[in-house]
Amino acid sequence: MATLGPEPRPLSQLVSAPTQANLGALGSHRNLPLNRALERALEEAADSGFLNLSTRKLKEFPRTASNYDLTDTVEADLSKNRLTDIPPEVVHLVSLETLNLYHNCIKSIPDTIISLQSLTSLNISRNQLSVLPACVCGLPLRVLNASNNKLNSLPERISQLTNLMELDVSCNEVTTLPCHIGRLKGLRELNVRRNLLCVLPEDLAELPLVKFDFSCNKVSTIPVCYRKMTQLQSLQLDNNPLQSPPAQICIKGKVHIFKYLTMEACRSDKMADTLYLPVTDRLSLKSGSLFLFLSMEDIDQHKKLDSDSGVGSDNGDKRLSATEVSMCWGCVCMVWLRCCKVRLCVPTFQNEAQSPVLSPVFSSPPFGLKPRSVFLRSHKNVDSVDPQFTMRRKMEQLREELELMEQLRESIESRLKVPLPEDLGSSLMDGVVLCHLANHIRPRSVASIHVPSPAVPKLSMAKCRRNVENFLDACKKMGVPEEKLCLPHHILEEKGLVKVSVTVQALLDETSTKPNLFT
Repeated sequence: MATLGPEPRPLSQLVSAPTQANLGALGSHRNLPLNRALERALEEAADSGFLNLSTRKLKEFPRTASNYDLTDTVEADLSKNRLTDIPPEVVHLVSLETLNLYHNCIKSIPDTIISLQSLTSLNISRNQLSVLPACVCGLPLRVLNASNNKLNSLPERISQLTNLMELDVSCNEVTTLPCHIGRLKGLRELNVRRNLLCVLPEDLAELPLVKFDFSCNKVSTIPVCYRKMTQLQSLQLDNNPLQSPPAQICIKGKVHIFKYLTMEACRSDKMADTLYLPVTDRLSLKSGSLFLFLSMEDIDQHKKLDSDSGVGSDNGDKRLSATEVSMCWGCVCMVWLRCCKVRLCVPTFQNEAQSPVLSPVFSSPPFGLKPRSVFLRSHKNVDSVDPQFTMRRKMEQLREELELMEQLRESIESRLKVPLPEDLGSSLMDGVVLCHLANHIRPRSVASIHVPSPAVPKLSMAKCRRNVENFLDACKKMGVPEEKLCLPHHILEEKGLVKVSVTVQALLDETSTKPNLFT
């Protein structure tokens, strides 16, 4: 059959060549905005030293980066991309101080990263690392974040990171911490949350940690030496099968945990190591006299380390550490003296007509040895030793003090309807809470209260003392007896919370007996 016209041509042949060129150029410009943003980021990095290539779906380092001078880059952000390795171009940025590789697909760290000798912060979290190479330990890092990976262990050479202040290896599969982790003397924050740890190394007690998180692990026991972490402010230990301390102690917070560890240390035989008891053949025993050398250096050291434990003794001058040491010291001395069957006192006569008087007699110390025992300081110390002294009595005394602390906390919280921090002493130190308590009992009993502000979050010592003195004056006006009033330094220096508790309880008792005067 004959056709009436020419055969139809394809659409591509109907369009002219210039028109096709324009369409091709239009299609190529679809990726132009992304390329322009990338070029702009490289230009800004060359000018400012901050390279921001975050969230760009990069699988490799931009090839056009070679057109820019990035040698002075000090901070690089390559987070939220699709990198499988650390780009070699990044390793050549020798001036780099901060490197962020968060949320990529990196499976290994090259040994060439050791060339970044100015790097102080490395964030390699949320990747696919199974091993943290030892070459990382050769960097001058202060912050290392390797969380959310697949790490089974940490390198033994991690102790070489002497400048490290923050270490985060949470959400991994770490089973044990390196044995030399206690050499990281600058470490302030340690996060090992959500791992497979069963045992905590005792070396951690030697670190000045401020924040410690070992929650969501398999830890059953906290070493008693952790009570020496006096600088610790935040302790997270939830979701662990803890048996020592028990759960009812752990839920009360850090202060109660440390008190429990201190009491456990008292019960154990390890505290006997704080005393120096020489062998009996080096003692000079003449005519029933006794010469003892007991080292008090460890006792003084415990007083300094545990000065912020938050529990005062009867006289308000000692802390829990002093009570703990005195308990162990007294018990060991009594047991040792009974075993040796040594008499501390011998009869002496003032004249022939008088009856014998017991008085201690001490021999002179051997040449070259300096007596450090409290027995050699004065005779009244020997007379003041209570022969009926027992561990049970001291433990009962500690228990009573803890109950007073809890009673003080409950009294304030129930009156003011506000929760108090775990460290009760520091929360009362500035006198603000106590002044509000006095005004709650009797309105306007404290005319003016110095309170912190966002600009000045911490009061000066002079303002704290003024608040405390105003509180004590209000207590006097409301009828608290003089003998039940604490002194200002008991509050300001946190050295007599037991006496503060007595004062507050006396204030509440006094006002409850006279409700018509203050309503």
